[in-house]
Amino acid sequence: MPSASRLGAPAALDDVLLYRISRLLATAGSMVIRLCEGRYGITRREWRVLALLAQEEGLLSSQLAERAQLDRARTSKAITSLVGKKLVHREVRPGDRRQALLALTDEGRALYASLFPEVVDINRELLGALETAEVARLDSMFDRLQQRGESMVAAHAELPKADRRRGGRSQRAMG
Repeated sequence: MPSASRLGAPAALDDVLLYRISRLLATAGSMVIRLCEGRYGITRREWRVLALLAQEEGLLSSQLAERAQLDRARTSKAITSLVGKKLVHREVRPGDRRQALLALTDEGRALYASLFPEVVDINRELLGALETAEVARLDSMFDRLQQRGESMVAAHAELPKADRRRGGRSQRAMG
């Protein structure tokens, strides 16, 4: 494990990788949120759902929740809102009314076609702080970090899940 930097040997919260990524997302991501909410009238979760459906239509709500890395309740709420805004269409599957395939409407495709290039511009401007070779290395590093994170989650499946309805405390901690 590298320890020649703040990340390798954190001495404070500002030195922890996940905290720094969270701060970057909060700072630069706020521009995307302002675009979504201010210009396009959708939330960041709705944008995530919309963008994923633009890549792959015909998903079930459960598949979409998995790809968006959102819980099913939040995904369902975003889908319901997008259906209400006429950006997403639900097509009930024959034989099972509980499952519906999701697809963008023409209005949803138009919104995506307008918003995505603006998000790409924000991405490009942010990455402008790095050299081309650094961007390629960062991309590779993110892939490796994602793989490591996924294997860590699988290896520590015994950890209790957070119960956000109770402020993140598990039942055992409260007992």
